[in-house]
Amino acid sequence: MHKRTLLSLAIAAAAAGIAGCASTPAPVTITETAARTPQLSTLSRLLNDAGLADTLRGPGPFTVFAPTDDAFKAVPAATLDALAKDKDRLRAVLTYHVIPGKIMAADIKTGNVKTVNGADVAVSKAGTFATFDEAVVVTPDVAATNGVVHVIDKVIIPPAPRR
Repeated sequence: MHKRTLLSLAIAAAAAGIAGCASTPAPVTITETAARTPQLSTLSRLLNDAGLADTLRGPGPFTVFAPTDDAFKAVPAATLDALAKDKDRLRAVLTYHVIPGKIMAADIKTGNVKTVNGADVAVSKAGTFATFDEAVVVTPDVAATNGVVHVIDKVIIPPAPRR
């Protein structure tokens, strides 16, 4: 009887393990990752508003430094209103947070990198501490099927292009 109980427990444990695998979410794109992450709901909405959601569903790879909802709340309301009215400027701000290629936190090298909007941005790393311009990476390496998301604590507004 003891062997039968152990066998039953082993089978139950194996079944639970298989069931646990079935409930593990499948990897998703950067756009879907932002949409599924409660602290990135503002970014998700703005990606849609700017017409960038489809791009960040594409093959990439991309590295996105994703500002949290709290980071967007810290941006002056007048700035957010102006961005809402100027889709080109909104796209410029959002693509400033995107780097072509997949760069995991361990691979960040201190220096300037070119963003998708064409501007250079300073990134740095000291131990496990990483920054993107003046923003701190608070959650690194959120995997996506088409790249990686690093959650940051500040929205970086790049300088407006000279006309």
